[in-house]
Amino acid sequence: MKTKTQFQCQSCGASSGQWQGRCFSCGEWDSIIEQSVTKSTLKKQGYAGQDLQRVISLQDVVAENIQRIPTGWQECDRVLGGGLVPGSVLLLGGDPGVGKSTLVLEMLCNLGANKTALYVTGEESAEQVAVRAERMDLNRSNCLLFPATDIMRIIEQIEKSKAEIVVVDSIQTMASPELSQAAGSVSQVRECAMLLTQLAKRKQVTILLVGHVTKDGHVAGPRVLEHMVDTVLYLEGEQSGRYRLLRAMKNRFGAVHELGVFAMLEQGLREVKHPSLLFLSKETTAQSGNVITSTWEGSRALLVELQTLVDDSYGQSPRRVVMGLDAQRVNMLLAILHKHANVACHGHDVFVNVVGGLKIAETTADLALCLAIFSSLTNTVLARNLMVMGELGLNGEIRPVQQGQARVQAACQHGIEHIMLPVGNKIGALDKAVKTYPVKNIAQAKSVLLELAESRVVS
Repeated sequence: MKTKTQFQCQSCGASSGQWQGRCFSCGEWDSIIEQSVTKSTLKKQGYAGQDLQRVISLQDVVAENIQRIPTGWQECDRVLGGGLVPGSVLLLGGDPGVGKSTLVLEMLCNLGANKTALYVTGEESAEQVAVRAERMDLNRSNCLLFPATDIMRIIEQIEKSKAEIVVVDSIQTMASPELSQAAGSVSQVRECAMLLTQLAKRKQVTILLVGHVTKDGHVAGPRVLEHMVDTVLYLEGEQSGRYRLLRAMKNRFGAVHELGVFAMLEQGLREVKHPSLLFLSKETTAQSGNVITSTWEGSRALLVELQTLVDDSYGQSPRRVVMGLDAQRVNMLLAILHKHANVACHGHDVFVNVVGGLKIAETTADLALCLAIFSSLTNTVLARNLMVMGELGLNGEIRPVQQGQARVQAACQHGIEHIMLPVGNKIGALDKAVKTYPVKNIAQAKSVLLELAESRVVS
């Protein structure tokens, strides 16, 4: 077997022919190490068939309809694009203790009723997995368990058991005997993921890989790992919190940035049927600084509540604490408020929070945030049946938002009676009890808000 030496970065996986103090790809210092590389025996073992090396015409390829496998959770199927696809490889990442193993174990036991399911554990013993399954009251007879870290033994067991759905927990604990590096290194993670991916395509096995994440929130290991797989999922949420958010950052068989909401209970994860109720405050009385807005997640609109607190600053520089929004954009909106609405906050501390821990990436909440800051600064109480949406430009103009009709319909379903929206959004016929207030700039929006407060509509 031919052996050669190369220098590889343990941060990004880039390789070079000579040692360097700094990686030329990612810029990390002291991350390049020398290692021996052996020619893989993949072809010798038959994992790369001759049919994959044959040049064919694209017209001759028959595009069959994908028969998806429902997971039993509507929230999870929404994120996946309708269910699991045979022959696909999925990567699930998340912080330690967020519930990754709980999610995949419960999913596997549910799917085991109709499919041959195999759970490969490299971090926990068989007894630990059994105790968790018993605590969650799962049907353990539907799931096969194989504690191992040798990737060759795992591939052999998958073929022997004829498993249709496989979970590997986690990919960082798997190792190939052909490589001398320790488990979790860039070479081991890439080699093991490649072997499992080729097995999934050849045997039409659905494989779900569980991955660790770094302090930056990305899956540990080389970035090529995310390029290999078909779907990249992230499970988010605070360990002390009750709710978990499942997102798809990459999906070759469906839409990305879909959001699935689950509740973590003692019996495991349970899906939340109405996520908008989660992101709205449970407070029934109206308070200043709280405004309801709409955010678009994947294929549906969610109602979220923004909370702001503006107080006098007693330090040399006012504080800006932002949770769930872009802090730089909040500073820009404060400047727009001062320039075009004569609302100055340069002598006040501003605290912004999104209820429920949701992170809003779009700009639809610009107008709602500005009015919430104005409400807290002037102690103007806003009613809980008011929703505000709109994007702000640097000149104070309010630009239309996408999917405006769907956002308004979602608001009406949750009892919203007053909607402030951009003039450019054309809304169809609504219920007579719902009133809309089109505005074209931030100054007009401020005036409308004050008129509503004086007429006791907002009180």
